[in-house]
Amino acid sequence: MVKFSELNISETTLKSVRRMGFEEATPIQEGTIRLGMEGKDIIGQAQTGTGKTTAFGIPLIEKIDTKDGNVQGLVIAPTRELAIQVSEELYRLGQDKNVRILSVYGGQEISRQIRALKNRPQIIVGTPGRLLDHINRRTLKLDNVNTLILDEADEMLNMGFIEDIQTIMSSVPEDRQTLLFSATMPDAIRRIAEKFMKTPEIVKIKSKEMTVENIEQFYVKSVEREKFDILSRLINVQQPELAIIFGRTKRRVDELAKALNIRGYVAEGIHGDLSQAKRMSVLKQFKAGKVDILVATDVAARGLDISGVSHVYNFDIPQDPESYVHRIGRTGRAGKKGVAVTFVTPREMGYLSIVERTTKKKMEALIPPTADEAVLGQKRVAMEQLQEMTEKNNLGDYRTFAAEMLEKFDAVDLIAAALKTLTKEPEDVPVSISEERPLPSRGGGGYKGKGGRSSGGGGYKGSRSTGSGRPSSSRSGSGAGRRRESGSGAGRPGRTRRHEG
Repeated sequence: MVKFSELNISETTLKSVRRMGFEEATPIQEGTIRLGMEGKDIIGQAQTGTGKTTAFGIPLIEKIDTKDGNVQGLVIAPTRELAIQVSEELYRLGQDKNVRILSVYGGQEISRQIRALKNRPQIIVGTPGRLLDHINRRTLKLDNVNTLILDEADEMLNMGFIEDIQTIMSSVPEDRQTLLFSATMPDAIRRIAEKFMKTPEIVKIKSKEMTVENIEQFYVKSVEREKFDILSRLINVQQPELAIIFGRTKRRVDELAKALNIRGYVAEGIHGDLSQAKRMSVLKQFKAGKVDILVATDVAARGLDISGVSHVYNFDIPQDPESYVHRIGRTGRAGKKGVAVTFVTPREMGYLSIVERTTKKKMEALIPPTADEAVLGQKRVAMEQLQEMTEKNNLGDYRTFAAEMLEKFDAVDLIAAALKTLTKEPEDVPVSISEERPLPSRGGGGYKGKGGRSSGGGGYKGSRSTGSGRPSSSRSGSGAGRRRESGSGAGRPGRTRRHEG
């Protein structure tokens, strides 16, 4: 590992880096910082969680002239959350240099952003739609931009922002430095690189760093209507510290979060239809451990740096194998072990081999726990809680009451009663989860990846379901009424939709 002090960084920036607790550079940071400081255009192929914000942030901060009040650096990010996260990290990196940074994104009052732009920020981080809005209003002037960064370019392509990006890039001076980061390299992204970049250097993380060695991967073969009961039992048996459940559509996320709460879990959902304030509030609670289970769509969770996630559950198999890698990459971080469980309907089994080829790892078939096994899991948790309370030895006058009860009842019966009180037995409360159609069954079971790029025989361009599938009740909740659809988030095949910005 190379230390940041060996990368020719100024003492001011180095001070900020050390304050952030960083000593050694990750592979993407080492390569990007060295080349970036030389002023070269860079294509960085890296996933979330590899430290790429610091990788492009250091050369960007180093280049800023703090005496110049014009916008000198522009970062384009696919989602509001990522724009906020990037701007916060850039602020920390540029703190000792007093660099002024502003994030602009959809969902925030534009008049407030216009006022903030008058304070002469030197770096702007924004989502494509809102950046274009400011450019068209002439509230954002890009004539002095010398560094342009595209973060998660493949995701912006996937969300339908490609034309906006090209328009923004055309508005920036040609003699700038351009850094493009993408987990995958579809043809449309390569074309952008050819058109807008000058002989870019490629910094690619070796396949060893891109594998998922710390994550145990399982799949559960299940028909749609049985998924939720199996999920509930798995959570009871596996007892995740923090878990993320991924659903394919917005409606799916809403229904899952509601059903989990009905069954006694502390769960919250995030997707593109929620207000910015609500999403940030949910994430804050999740990071603080006040919410045990986060239910999310791919778009809402993309780019979020959440540590401590022990389990990832793919309630729906993702739309492309790259998304699978991004999803399960939320767990197994910082050297810790993680668990990923993917639900697959019988018609979707052909997609497993594509995912396995991407991760270079076979998924293990998981036999769903029975209802009795799920209850046993809860009893073990109750036993651990009781043991922990006893070991803490802060029982005070409870001992007096305990002594009184021991005169009347058998000690084993008393402990059994205490355990029964503490045990959260799976509730038989009816829940309703609307059925989603499985991914289309095609010869060869291949996906159409980002932007329609084929990565196998057959093909897939997004869920065929428009979110109006038949309601499917969980087995223990056949009497539940159907929830009204609040937006599915799934497009018809071949149709690109914008979710953010």
